[in-house]
Amino acid sequence: MTDQTRAYEALMAFQRTTEALAQVAGRLGWDQETVMPEGAAPQRAEEAGAMEAVLHTRRTDPRISEWLAVIDDDALDDAGRASLRLIRRSHRRHCAVPADLATALARLTSRSQRIWAGARADEDLAAFLPVLAEVVRLKREEAAALAEGGAYDDPYDALLDDYEPGATGAGLAEMFDEMRPRLVALRERILGADHRPPGLSGRFDEARQMDLARDLASRFGYDWAHGRLDRAVHPFSSGSGLDVRITTRSDPGDPFNCIYSTIHEVGHAAYEQNIRRDFLLTPLGRGVSMGVHESQSRIYENQLGRSRAFTGWLFGAMRTAFGDFGIADADGFHAVVNALRPGFIRTEADEVQYNLHIMLRFDLERALIAGSLDVKDLEEAWNSRFSADFGLRVERPSQGLLQDVHWSVGLFGYFPTYSLGNVYAGCLHAAMRADLPGLDAALAAGDPAPATGWLREKVQRHGGLHAPREVIARAAGRDAGPTPLLDYLDEKFSAIYGL
Repeated sequence: MTDQTRAYEALMAFQRTTEALAQVAGRLGWDQETVMPEGAAPQRAEEAGAMEAVLHTRRTDPRISEWLAVIDDDALDDAGRASLRLIRRSHRRHCAVPADLATALARLTSRSQRIWAGARADEDLAAFLPVLAEVVRLKREEAAALAEGGAYDDPYDALLDDYEPGATGAGLAEMFDEMRPRLVALRERILGADHRPPGLSGRFDEARQMDLARDLASRFGYDWAHGRLDRAVHPFSSGSGLDVRITTRSDPGDPFNCIYSTIHEVGHAAYEQNIRRDFLLTPLGRGVSMGVHESQSRIYENQLGRSRAFTGWLFGAMRTAFGDFGIADADGFHAVVNALRPGFIRTEADEVQYNLHIMLRFDLERALIAGSLDVKDLEEAWNSRFSADFGLRVERPSQGLLQDVHWSVGLFGYFPTYSLGNVYAGCLHAAMRADLPGLDAALAAGDPAPATGWLREKVQRHGGLHAPREVIARAAGRDAGPTPLLDYLDEKFSAIYGL
């Protein structure tokens, strides 16, 4: 056995244990969001900090540099070279962040998440702002450490790179500036249209909502042998490989919240479940970026789940589950599912306005990390911007600053990947339609399998093998850009509203 072979095998064995421990840490997060007793929060914060300390020590282990120095990348196959690329990146980033800072962040964000949940339930923003200020302070420290020595032009880019490697705040801002005029123009045309879809009427039994959610998860390819569905305040997907769990939420007055949260999270979960098994517990064994991840959840939820063909089937399924709910036919139901109404909540926004919600958060969090906006001024900044963008006055914190969990757990740089995922999904959808001319017939029968199979082969199975934009370019046959998404939105909503 050569020195290179020994070094490569030692490195990959070491990495396998690190990946396994990271999965355990993720399971602690799942437990905290779903079934953990309320009184366990202080202990869980210590547990999260201890686990992060262990992981940080492993990810900065000096032997990693020694092994990498011995290995010749050119002697490896594509998967081996990609694994080394990701290990080098991870090692470089983690070495830049002091261990005590990483541990403090893990401990703080575990505690902060629980404070946010209580503040949101009580509409008590003042209870959350002090801990948010501490999170922002530590995230600024982390960004500065990562950017030290010129590794990044902008500290915000150092945080963004955790979720979308290679993306920059300036590049995303340019893309959003390109998107905003067409989105705003389309929204104004819709709001000025004579046709207004009606709303749902009645109450929708939550147990039946969950039954329908499970059926939808199965139809969209969720593997129950390696997953489970639970409830959470903020729906999410957790895990990879052989243990990928999803959550949803239900509301007796709004079954769409449960239905589309479930389909969205199944998109995330399917990505993780469908990655090649030989990538399990390696750097390639998880989604390559949050933008690509969101492309899967958003295309499952929107281009497939909210399509005219699939909502035609869903209309019948809902009539069977709930009886008459005030919608006369499948065309009317499709309009209701896709209705554009000004609202406060990002996760409930239609496809046209959703990206405007993201742009607001993106601009605010860039200003927070840059230091040009203080946490004490964040509520006023949010509410003023929301009023300008949506014409609505925020009346309580859960409509505004407290609606999202992300900042409480330190996910600065995460929000823009939602819109980037929409852009990626637009590119993938156009290519999928070209490849699957019979797709609507399958969707009308309640069978998304042709589409989910296409995504599995084109995107999901590759895991971290390719860089994010390369994944999309290979699957879509074109470089990623917003035009396919904007064209799709124009066509879809013009048909619904008779524009």
